[in-house]
Amino acid sequence: MFSETILLALREIRRNLMRSSLTILGIVIGVAAVITMVTLGRGATAQVASDIGKLGTNLLQVRPGQDRHGPGGTHSIGDMFKAKDAEAIAQEIFGLSAVAPIASQTIQSIYGNENWSTTVTGSTNAYLKVSNWLLESGRQFIEGELRAGKAVCILGTTVRNKLFGGQNPIGATIRLGKLSCNVIGVLNSKGQSSFGTDRDDFVLIPLRMLQRRITGNPDVSRILVSAQDGVSTRKVEQDIEQLMRERRHISPGKDDDFHVRDMQELISTMTGTTRVLTGLLGAVAAVSLLVGGIGIMNIMLVSVTERTREIGIRLAIGALERDVLMQFLVEAVVLSSFGGVIGVLLGIAAAAIGATVLAVPFVFDPVIIVIAFVFSAAVGVVFGYFPARQAGQMDPIEALRYE
Repeated sequence: MFSETILLALREIRRNLMRSSLTILGIVIGVAAVITMVTLGRGATAQVASDIGKLGTNLLQVRPGQDRHGPGGTHSIGDMFKAKDAEAIAQEIFGLSAVAPIASQTIQSIYGNENWSTTVTGSTNAYLKVSNWLLESGRQFIEGELRAGKAVCILGTTVRNKLFGGQNPIGATIRLGKLSCNVIGVLNSKGQSSFGTDRDDFVLIPLRMLQRRITGNPDVSRILVSAQDGVSTRKVEQDIEQLMRERRHISPGKDDDFHVRDMQELISTMTGTTRVLTGLLGAVAAVSLLVGGIGIMNIMLVSVTERTREIGIRLAIGALERDVLMQFLVEAVVLSSFGGVIGVLLGIAAAAIGATVLAVPFVFDPVIIVIAFVFSAAVGVVFGYFPARQAGQMDPIEALRYE
């Protein structure tokens, strides 16, 4: 009996194919939009977490100034750090694997007839460890080069490509501003971040070289700290705050003029934000499903009116109210389910294309597909029930008189 009802529904849909296609358009758009938005949102969340994770494992950043607006906000200007602050952290804080003092400046890099504006970063070999950088070729700094501030450098792949093209730069001499510098290594590429910055566009040099021969001051703009596996980054953060307050002579009760940022907290904040945005976008897209449901209800009401005599004949020859109700309800559910299937396919395709264009991972989640499809079928039940009930409650005599 139920299979016959489905066949009747399919026959009626096929008989009014154009009208049926237009009816399910809202469902198709709604389901496709929900799947696309949620999939791209999850891809963006995964990309943000991956990008921040590439900065380093168990990583903390120590910066001058107060952090006024949380992990993603701005901070006030405070007194810069010195290299000895980084040394004190490395010596006095338990459970650290590496500490890297950092200073940087924008500079013009030149080789032969090629030049490129880039960022020169002064640090130590610890910077490679805390930031998860690997060497593609060449070597790290040796201790004597770091102590003396020798004019040696390690290139990011963007700078290497801009200055040398396909040539091997190891052993070549480039100019950083007016300073000649010997290339000793090239870093592996990390590519572009989800924030649009090129992580490979920099030159790494010894910190003392930057301080003595480029900036002319001993300032350190930030300190990167990597905790050992199994060590609580929260405990490390508290210990660093206490040590820096002592070194910067901050009296009890006064606010810090620096801040320590745990990158794991930043990951949680950023992924939480993208999840909220994904939910909002998905909710907005789901509204079109409701609009599609209204379309189904309207067209089913029209169908009931057009088929009044058919309904009267069925009721007159013994069909029960529930049989007529079921016939029209199944028709509404089949319509919305067709829309759901088409919407799922379009949504997956749109999400795959969008992920490629936006350079984010394509995160396929079957649960979202099932939920979207079930919701589309439920829309058919909810919005098809009123027209179906109206059909089932018709007076057969009045229905047979209808012209």
